Amino acid sequence: MVGAQAVSLLVSDDRSAFYGVNLYGFQDTLCDDRGNHFFKDCNIRGTVDFIFGSGKSLYLIRVITSQARESESDDTGYSFVHGKVTGDAKGAFLGRAWKSSPRVVYAYSEMSKVVNPAGWSHNSQPERAKTVFYGEYKCTGEGASPSGREPFAKQLIEKEVQPFISLDFIGATKWLLPPPKI
Repeated sequence: MVGAQAVSLLVSDDRSAFYGVNLYGFQDTLCDDRGNHFFKDCNIRGTVDFIFGSGKSLYLIRVITSQARESESDDTGYSFVHGKVTGDAKGAFLGRAWKSSPRVVYAYSEMSKVVNPAGWSHNSQPERAKTVFYGEYKCTGEGASPSGREPFAKQLIEKEVQPFISLDFIGATKWLLPPPKI
């Protein structure tokens, strides 16, 4: 069907690593479904929720997301480190509360003016503002200004961000191999 959404990649296993992959879609480009994943030097493009699911992943890429953690006890979430948020749109959210307790962190990321000044969305469900974990740490660029951010989003301090910016976030020190040399 012309104009319909279609997933470009579905990742449902544990301990997957992606290097230099380009994924293009419109809505729901990457379904980061479940398991621990690592993405480095990848380009993932889309318009709406183009990274979504219940995985626990460390991204060193460009992104905007919709994470699907349903409970604070679920050990899932997305961490975007040293990435870029760019595009042609206006008013893009860094994440929206697709499910009740999403957990998403951006650290050391460059954010262009494409980012909505509010930064984040509770998805028209104000009660989710109490259960989301949205954090930012030392981000730069026109879209990174903390003034105007939703009150439920946190500007993290170093101690709070540490668990999210380490390979230990996804247990990768036990399974991640260096990328192959091609």
